[in-house]
Amino acid sequence: MKILYFDLSMGAAGDMLTAALMELLPDREAFLQKLAGVNLPGVSVTTLTAEKCGITGTQMQVRIDGQEELPGADHDHHHGHHHGRSMADIEAVVNGLAIPGKMKKDVMAVYRLLADAESKVHGKPVSEIHFHEVGAMDAIADITAVCLLLEEIAPDRICASPVNTGSGTVRCAHGVLPVPAPAAALLLQGIPSYAGAVQSELCTPTGAALLKYFVTDYGLQPLMRVQSIGYGLGKKDFEQANYLRAMLGETDGTEETSVELSFNVDDMTAEALAFACERLFDAGAKEVFTVPVTMKKSRPGVLVKILCKPEDKAEIVRAVFRHTSTVGLRETAQHRYVLDRRIEELNTPYGPIRVKRSEGYGVKKSKIEYDDAARIAAEHGLTLEEVRKLAETL
Repeated sequence: MKILYFDLSMGAAGDMLTAALMELLPDREAFLQKLAGVNLPGVSVTTLTAEKCGITGTQMQVRIDGQEELPGADHDHHHGHHHGRSMADIEAVVNGLAIPGKMKKDVMAVYRLLADAESKVHGKPVSEIHFHEVGAMDAIADITAVCLLLEEIAPDRICASPVNTGSGTVRCAHGVLPVPAPAAALLLQGIPSYAGAVQSELCTPTGAALLKYFVTDYGLQPLMRVQSIGYGLGKKDFEQANYLRAMLGETDGTEETSVELSFNVDDMTAEALAFACERLFDAGAKEVFTVPVTMKKSRPGVLVKILCKPEDKAEIVRAVFRHTSTVGLRETAQHRYVLDRRIEELNTPYGPIRVKRSEGYGVKKSKIEYDDAARIAAEHGLTLEEVRKLAETL
């Protein structure tokens, strides 16, 4: 599995994401030519090699009709100007780009995240939000470049560290706003973030929108063999090196963060407990199993263990208290190492049968789905072993 990991210890901006991803490519000049062929109206993109606190990386220079956005004047804050571009104008620009239809949908999906955030912040419909001429095209250029780069790199999984938003205030067209700016704060909802010691805006709305759309999970760098590293440098200078780091590598399988919830009961019938376990699966549990135990006063009881994703924990806790007699439960954080899995469908003389293929850590496994095997065996008077042997020959 190919993994792309973003180190966001100095936040995220569209140009920094672009620069870091570009450093992962073997031929950056070829990519710049490809980006030029997209025909972004009035846009020219160049790169330069720069240094931040002794670290060398790539810095993007995006010019719109020869004009470049200045550091600290984030285009995403320049809205509400009637001479700017509306969402209809932006959609027309994107539809005119020389990129595949799926990529146009991705670009517009990211830009709509931006527009929806601005709409909520200002209490206006998206149709009434206007983006500064230079800023709108700069954002389209950043988003399009990131979409092109991710298409070329083709990672199977994109993950990132928690986002450093920066702290302090930022000046925009409407005055001085706290960091993160309101639009960025909305976009970062549900994403782990924190305010570091740097008194400046580190995560822009465009950066936040790109993360929200493409990154699937956040945390420490997963188990991976790093093959290439890219540094995208920001325009501002701080005591801490201002860069976004992209790391591309391979893993034999998948490492997941899992939560184990457990509780004991000694006053539920087998029927009631079975019903409760089904409800826990409905709430998002990945595994639920029971173990006979001896409780206080030598009473026979049941230990119930639940494995779930961290984001499903709250719903499962509610289900536990609603459907069981327990008045408390325990939580343990765990790491799971799992093989990469996929389902294939095989055509047999008795009809289709699904096979689960698993691979990683130097091993390969396959197993037919029990429900399909049981159905075919029952319908055609075969044993399960006969159906399994039949599947192995296909």
